[in-house]
Amino acid sequence: MIREFLRNRETIDVPCTIEIENTFESLHAHVNLDGNLEMNAGDEVLVHGDPVRVPYGQKVSLRRLATVTRANRLDRAWTRLLARFELTELYEVSFSSERKL
Repeated sequence: MIREFLRNRETIDVPCTIEIENTFESLHAHVNLDGNLEMNAGDEVLVHGDPVRVPYGQKVSLRRLATVTRANRLDRAWTRLLARFELTELYEVSFSSERKL
């Protein structure tokens, strides 16, 4: 019974737009879900379709179907907890004994 509770996740299929850019100014890929779907901590998005390769210097915009898997309460809490610890990895503190005059 506990296993069923932990595995119970809602899935939603939703159309989306994928924007990929591979230029000197930017290298990025963004997924915009249709329907103002609110995403929460721990939710997952799987975009369906063949892999996309964008040659250097080009931008591509595609329409695909995506499956959103909603996190359950335990997954959401676990994701928030891990995020706090991972944020501290971004901090870099340096102490130097050298004095520059």
